Amino acid sequence: MTDNDTRAAAPAASPSGESGGSSQKPAPGSRQPFTREPFGKPGRRSGIQLSRTPDYLVIGHVCADLQPDGSYVLGGTALYSAIAAARLGARVAVLTRGVFGRTVAGMTIPSLDALAEESISIIVQEAELPTVFINEYQADRRVQTLPHWAGPIDLRGLPPHWRNARVIHLGPIADEVDPRATSGLTAQFLGITPQGWMRDWPRETGGKVRHIPLKLPGGLLGRIDCAIVNIDEIAYSRDVVTQVGNRRLGVVTQGADGARIIAGGRRFELPGFKLPIKDLTGAGDVFAAAFFLKASDRTISAETAGRFANAVAGLSLGHVGAFGIPTIPQIEELLAP
Repeated sequence: MTDNDTRAAAPAASPSGESGGSSQKPAPGSRQPFTREPFGKPGRRSGIQLSRTPDYLVIGHVCADLQPDGSYVLGGTALYSAIAAARLGARVAVLTRGVFGRTVAGMTIPSLDALAEESISIIVQEAELPTVFINEYQADRRVQTLPHWAGPIDLRGLPPHWRNARVIHLGPIADEVDPRATSGLTAQFLGITPQGWMRDWPRETGGKVRHIPLKLPGGLLGRIDCAIVNIDEIAYSRDVVTQVGNRRLGVVTQGADGARIIAGGRRFELPGFKLPIKDLTGAGDVFAAAFFLKASDRTISAETAGRFANAVAGLSLGHVGAFGIPTIPQIEELLAP
């Protein structure tokens, strides 16, 4: 359900960051899909939904990606990972900030109504403009421009029991989550996809995005259970991924080639599944959600979690958009010996 939080978000100190565009989907394989109840009308708070502690909470901007035809589609880690986690049976919540379901500054931004069918609880902190990404490709290299930014997410807007979610996924795409403000999060499993902390751009005017080194405060670094970056981001985040991996779990996704994993200091490669590819958008976010959900169970090995996440992300590549998450039977069939 969509819950529009009309309270003004107090300015939060911002770090440094990276992410944008669209992302992909998650999974808990040991859980069975449940029957979803109809969603309430957007903007109406559901006491039942918001009073229940989520299995999976993702925090980050749902952004608007400008398409070649001038239209906008929703994207971002918070979107893809939330949908993936919900499709895999988790009770999911999202804290985001932006503008949805109306025209602003000449941009017609899609609503979040489609998420209603996924039984996802959403709190939207209001903003003057949405976070917008323009993605261009030059010689196989993506060049991103960020003309509009929704502003920082105020973590004080979290319902107290959401802070105790089994999995909390910090998924900044544009430096919208202050790492120094995360000390009150008490998840059983804290995962990060830190691309948004590795992006910088002209804040006042908007402009091209550049990558910067990932730096996190020690208080947060010591609490992270898993850090996931892609092959293009590891050059800016190697120290963080290695430190977290030596203590717990660090992952570098490699697209169709699978993933490189550090588990308690042990390094190994997990090959990807050879499957048809229609759209790469969001695959890393789908992998992250699936991996976090599996790895949050301490009885499941990093290899098992990684293979499961590879299967979920791989199957999602055969579909276009954020709603191509495979079913549990499809995943189990792919993973069967």
